Amino acid sequence: MILGKTGLKVEKNGFGALPIQRASFDESAEIVRKAYANGINFYDTARAYTDSEEKLNYAFKGFNDEFPRESVIIATKTQGTDRKTIEKDIETSLDNLGTDYIDLYQIHNPPFCPTEGDGSGAYDALFDLYDEGTIRHIGFTSHKAELAEEAIHSGLYETIQFPFSYLTGEKELAIVELARANNIGFIAMKAMSGGLIRSSKAAYSYINHFDNVVPIWGIQRMSELDEFLSYMKTNPQLDDELEKIIRKEREELQGDFCRGCGYCMPCPQDIEIFQCARMSLWIRRFPSAPSLTPESQEKMKKIEDCTECRQCVSRCPYELDIPELLKKNYEDYKKILSGEIKVD
Repeated sequence: MILGKTGLKVEKNGFGALPIQRASFDESAEIVRKAYANGINFYDTARAYTDSEEKLNYAFKGFNDEFPRESVIIATKTQGTDRKTIEKDIETSLDNLGTDYIDLYQIHNPPFCPTEGDGSGAYDALFDLYDEGTIRHIGFTSHKAELAEEAIHSGLYETIQFPFSYLTGEKELAIVELARANNIGFIAMKAMSGGLIRSSKAAYSYINHFDNVVPIWGIQRMSELDEFLSYMKTNPQLDDELEKIIRKEREELQGDFCRGCGYCMPCPQDIEIFQCARMSLWIRRFPSAPSLTPESQEKMKKIEDCTECRQCVSRCPYELDIPELLKKNYEDYKKILSGEIKVD
C-alpha cells in the first residue's frame, strides 16, 4: 500500500522495533532478517528506544547487496522540541542506523504541535533536514487526539502515528478517517493495546479492515513474528468467532485502563507505574504465576510509597487518575495473594 502523501510503498504490516530493546543483537538480527525475507519493508524505531536503532543496523549489516538501503523503509523519531536537540538526535540516529538519510522522521509525542515559525524552531529544523535530503518525509506521533487532529489540519505532516486497535473508540476512528480525507499516512501503534489484547488474530483482522492504516506490530520473539507472518499469508477476515472475541475484550477492558505507554515515568518514588497500574488486567488475562513472584510483589509493594504528587497524572496522555488506579490494583493484588480472589 502507499503511505499517504509520502508515496512510500510499504507492506500493509510494519515492524515495530521498540521491543527488540529486550532481545540480544543476534536474536534481534534473526527476527528482523526473517521479517525482511517475508516482505516486511517498513521498520519503525526511535532515538528514545535505547539500542533499537543500532540493532536494526546490525540486522541489516550496515546495508549491502543482501540488504540494499533502498529496499528498507526506516522510520525513526526525535523527542526534541527545539532545533538544537533535533539536530543532535538526527546525527545520532544516522550513525546508529548506518545510513545517510531517514525515510520518515517523526517528532515523538511532543507536548504541542510544532509549526513553521512558531518560535520553538522544531518544525523549522525538520524542514531544513528535509530540504537538504537528510530526511525524506516528516511525521508526527501522539497519544492525544487533540494534537493528532491539529497535526493533520496543519498540513505540515505527511504521516500521523497514533494508538489504534479494536479497543479504541469513536474519537480514534474519527482520526483514522480525518487522516484518510487529508491523504495523511496513518501508522497504528499499540495495535495490541500494550499487550493487553490476547488474540493477535483478532487484532490483525480488525486493523486489516482499514485500507489506510499501517500497524507496526511490536515484536521481540520469533514466535510473535511467525504469528503475524502466518496472517499475512492466510489473510484472516473478521468472522463471527473473531467478532465474539472482540466484543468480549471490549467488555472486559471498557473504561479507564493503563495502556502501558510509560510516558508517566519516571516516578519520584521509583514505582513502575506502567506495570503496576494494570497488574489486575495482566493477572486475569494471562497466566498469573509470573505476576506473583517475589520480585513482582516487591514492585507492587512500592505503591505504598506513593505520595500522590500527581506528576504522573500531568504526563499521562490519556489523563488517567494514576494514583487511584495504583490503589485499586494494589488492593486487588493483595486479595489475590491472600486467596480471597481466585485466578487461574
